[in-house]
Amino acid sequence: MTIQLNTEQAIRYSRQLMLPALDFRGQEALLASNVLLVGMGGLGCAAAPYLVASGVGSITLADNDAVDRSNLQRQILYREADIGQSKVQQAAASLRQLNSEIKIDALQQRLSAEDLATLVPRFSLVLDCTDNLATRNAINAACVNAKVPLVSGAAIRFEGQLASFSMQGDEACYYCLSQLFGEQQLSCMEAGILSPVVGVIGVMQALEAVKILAGVGSPSYGKLQLFDGLTGQWRQFTLSKDPGCRVCGAG
Repeated sequence: MTIQLNTEQAIRYSRQLMLPALDFRGQEALLASNVLLVGMGGLGCAAAPYLVASGVGSITLADNDAVDRSNLQRQILYREADIGQSKVQQAAASLRQLNSEIKIDALQQRLSAEDLATLVPRFSLVLDCTDNLATRNAINAACVNAKVPLVSGAAIRFEGQLASFSMQGDEACYYCLSQLFGEQQLSCMEAGILSPVVGVIGVMQALEAVKILAGVGSPSYGKLQLFDGLTGQWRQFTLSKDPGCRVCGAG
């Protein structure tokens, strides 16, 4: 689908249009894109505003949770008055105030593997902002089968991780990585999380998504990036495709 910017859109996105690498071509590609964001916790709350502000044409938010007082420390789309309310509904309302031109849908449900298999092929890209391994693996499997790019983020304590997967050719998928470790034994409730750390990772997820959708720069496909909030340092590792991977390989 081709979308041409009108005058008001050219003014709204003028600071991005000034970037030679992006220009009208990249902005129109963003406006034509459709993103599925799963998980409206700290990562989702940090990523979604930048996607909407940047001009991603359509975004679907999926989460079955309600806002809790303990969420307010890091989930910045919510306010005290939102406690007890649906996260996706409150997030969608806030994001529509940021950019009323963007189509924003809210799915107030926990997506099963079957739901994901049906939904994912409809999207240009998926952001995994969830907090458990089973859901991450299900999202990955759906993206592999549909060949839809995936941007995955995670954060706990002072640490964050970021990885992007093209789901094309001979590159690794998320399961090539996740099969090397088990489920995180401690949740944020038990281990803690420093508020800005989820912000750093969520914003980096948004940056990766915009680069992929607009065809700008070099997305970090096949790279695992680890962030240490205590030192402010990043480490990067190359991910190798596992030929025996039961999701993307022959296993």
